[in-house]
Amino acid sequence: MAGNTARPGTSLVLRTLDVLGSFDQQHRRLTLSAMAERADLPVPTALRIVRHLVQREALMRLEDGSYVVGRRLWELGLLAPVQSDLREVASPFMYDLHAATRATVHLAVRDDDAVLYLDRVSGGTSVSVVSRVGSRLPLHATGVGKVLLAHAPDELLPRLLPLRRVTAFTVNSPGLLARQLDRVRRDGFATTSEEMTLGACSVAVPVTSHDGQVAAALGVVVLHLRRDRPRLVAALTVAAEGIGRHLRLAHDRAV
Repeated sequence: MAGNTARPGTSLVLRTLDVLGSFDQQHRRLTLSAMAERADLPVPTALRIVRHLVQREALMRLEDGSYVVGRRLWELGLLAPVQSDLREVASPFMYDLHAATRATVHLAVRDDDAVLYLDRVSGGTSVSVVSRVGSRLPLHATGVGKVLLAHAPDELLPRLLPLRRVTAFTVNSPGLLARQLDRVRRDGFATTSEEMTLGACSVAVPVTSHDGQVAAALGVVVLHLRRDRPRLVAALTVAAEGIGRHLRLAHDRAV
């Protein structure tokens, strides 16, 4: 970052966005001085902005004096048309899928080089699940992520290298991952086995939109796949096709 000197002509709106932009996946909790440095602002300027953001619940001040993103930003983010429409359409199918499998169900999209979880229905088993609504996880280590990565532009995979090993079972060989992504495109589903969380497996399928492109991924997390994989793939496929059909109908009504 450059030195903390105010940039001439920078509006208050842009400075506020710079402060909010100082948060990311690796910087979820920041002190005032860290925000000021990452936003390239003087500390007094950052403090004035942060105080207003806290008052409006866009930021939340913790007991130790650091700050995290507030609930109001998340609520606003959910109003983005693509996300809100997708979640609304997918919700009944996710609950039906949960009722049929008793597994944790995820709806996710690709957010640049990560998978963003838009919605989740928690399962009734003791499977450990690290995802939360709004969280971002590695594409290569999750079932929904592998589906999205398989249908992403070719130039994305090289940008992910080197592949981070989350557990001892995470695939971190580019060649092996590339072969897995080929199978995802061929078979129509992706699986993981303890690659994101020990003791948890997943299977996921694509959700296609009106233009035939993959708009999202729908997945479940279970203790093990074994003989259940065909049944889970079938249930996921039916749900994903239902979501895609409703997305296409909504698009046709809008045009």
